[in-house]
This record gives sequence, structure tokens and C-alpha cells, in this order.
Amino acid sequence: MAGILYLVATPIGNAEDITLRALRILKEADLVVYEERKEGARRLRQYGIENKSVETLNEHNEPAASTLILQELKLGRSVALISDAGTPVFADPGQILVKKAIEAGIRIVPVPGASSVLPALIVSGFSIQTFLFHGFLSPKRPRRVSELQQLKRDRRTIVFMETPYRLTQLLRDIADVFGTSRKVCVAFDLTLPTEEIFRGNPMELYQRFLKEGRKGEFVVVLGPG
Repeated sequence: MAGILYLVATPIGNAEDITLRALRILKEADLVVYEERKEGARRLRQYGIENKSVETLNEHNEPAASTLILQELKLGRSVALISDAGTPVFADPGQILVKKAIEAGIRIVPVPGASSVLPALIVSGFSIQTFLFHGFLSPKRPRRVSELQQLKRDRRTIVFMETPYRLTQLLRDIADVFGTSRKVCVAFDLTLPTEEIFRGNPMELYQRFLKEGRKGEFVVVLGPG
């Protein structure tokens, strides 16, 4: 009988934001799959989970690692996939493994928990009856601006994610494309002691972050038209 693939959400910052079920699965799984070995090992040590068989799956080795992990599942071993933070597969590697597991008829169990997107949305104050999750824009400015221009026609609340060092560039480009016609909320360092929520128009927030040189994890929510 094949094993089970568990997709286990882990905290995005605050270590207390892990479920009892997630802890149990991580302790019981035959194999824990990290995104990055150093961060994954640190995560397990946080919760006193040691002596686990581990593997890594990330953007650099995803096809090969997925094939290897699938073989473990076919041998009947249970596998827990975690990302560096938050919910695996969502804006993180793992989709190739999930597709292979589906094709092989292997049971996949999501273990829900922390995510940065929904907290950012509910704290934004914007209408979220319908919203668009766009995720990461292009790292190249001309293409990023083009993508934003296409999104300008969409009147829904829009969620963006980006790497910590590109926050000011993202806000600058949002300001260039949208002007002051729509508000922005930046949810910064969610769940951490340094958590702050910034609201304003794109230019105001661009100027503020440019001046402060602030670095950290964030989610940008663009208000509806």
C-alpha cells in the first residue's frame, strides 16, 4: 500500500502558530521534506522533533526530488512536505510532486495552518468578497510595469507577494501605474513582534519605505477600484 503525502503548513513567523495536528504529523511521518535544509532543520528543532529522515525539495532540484520522493511514497512511506514558512505548494515549490502523486493515485492530505495572504486581506479593510491573488510579478521592471498595466483594468482587490528587497520597487511601480486612484495596504512582518500594518496611497507608502529602508517579509494588498 502506498504512503500518504501530507502538505503541512508551518508558521510564517511566530512559532506558536502551528497546529497540534501539524506537530503530530511531523513527528509521525517517515520522511520530512524541507524547502531548504538549514531552515527545515531549525524548524523541527523548534518543536523538539529530531532523528527524522529528511529530503529537500526546492526550485533548484524540484523535478529530480519529486521523482525520488514519489518512489518513497510508492514504498509505503508517509511523507510530510513543509516550506520555509507558511503553506507549502502555495507560491512555493511542490506542485510537481503533487501532480505526480495524483497521477500515481497516492493519497494527498492538506494540513492547513498559517498563511500570510488571508491575514493581510482581513486586516487591509478592503472589500474581499472577491479578490485576485496575483502573487509575484516579474523581477524585470519593464515586464512588471506591463503586468500592472494589464491589472489596472481589474477592479477587484489584488494581492501581491514579493521578496523583501523589492518592496520599494514594487510600490514605486504601483504608484506609477495606479497613481492615487486606489489605496494600498502593506502587511509587514505578520505574526512577528515587528509586525506593522501600513495603509495609504502607493506614492505615500513608496516614499515612506524608501526613506526608512525597511526590510522584512510583507504582503501588498491593492484596494478595489
